[in-house]
Amino acid sequence: MKIAIIGTGNLGSSIAKGLINNRSFTSLYLADKNTANVDVYKTEEYVTVTHDNVLAVENSDMVIFALQPKHINAVLESVASKITDKHIIISVAAGVEIPRIEGIIGKDKNIIRVMPNTAISIGKSMTCIAANTKAHDKVALAQDVFNQLGTTLVIPEDLIQAATVICASGIAFWMRLVRATTQGAIQLGFEAHEAHQLATQTCYGAASLLLESGRHPEQEIDRVTTPSGCTIEGLNAMEHQGLSSALIQGIVASFEKINQIKKN
Repeated sequence: MKIAIIGTGNLGSSIAKGLINNRSFTSLYLADKNTANVDVYKTEEYVTVTHDNVLAVENSDMVIFALQPKHINAVLESVASKITDKHIIISVAAGVEIPRIEGIIGKDKNIIRVMPNTAISIGKSMTCIAANTKAHDKVALAQDVFNQLGTTLVIPEDLIQAATVICASGIAFWMRLVRATTQGAIQLGFEAHEAHQLATQTCYGAASLLLESGRHPEQEIDRVTTPSGCTIEGLNAMEHQGLSSALIQGIVASFEKINQIKKN
């Protein structure tokens, strides 16, 4: 498939990196007024880095708009006349609903909202997908692309906001937990690089256990907590300090914020 990415900031460039690493295209256009994040790909075969959004749209089947919400209207308006009913239009703009996009380029266009996270650059994204009525038969194509960059889940559009918090913002939440574990390990006597390795590999192992076993987290917790042991002592101390409550409150706060963005 001929793919274009319009907007090459952190998320757009992460998607580009993932696509290039997996060769998930026949041609790839990377377009932005500032292409600094993707200039490294100028010499890649079948990759074109450009400042011309129209050129990118005209030479692509699937166009991924990786833009901030405040910019998407103007960019869509500038290329709307070049978008046909053959294009698959994908938006990863947080808080920008499909009706808003339809209002600019038309309900007769294939429009899909996709919410990946920055782990897409290493093929480990959790990506949620929702489509308008016109694009229902194009969802499988979007999944074909994004399944090469991680895992996908098709959901109703009214859950995309929540998915943005859990999956996209969630990367930052987990990073903060890893950082805290690293700091704790340093306090216990490990060198910083050792603490980082211990924290990241343990986090990776915990997620892998859940994914491969299909078990509930509490089942895995039960396997490492012994009566009067150090693990349950630590868990209870964390809960007394509000670990679970703080995480849930943070998730809800992020959700409230993204709903404010949606209204703007």
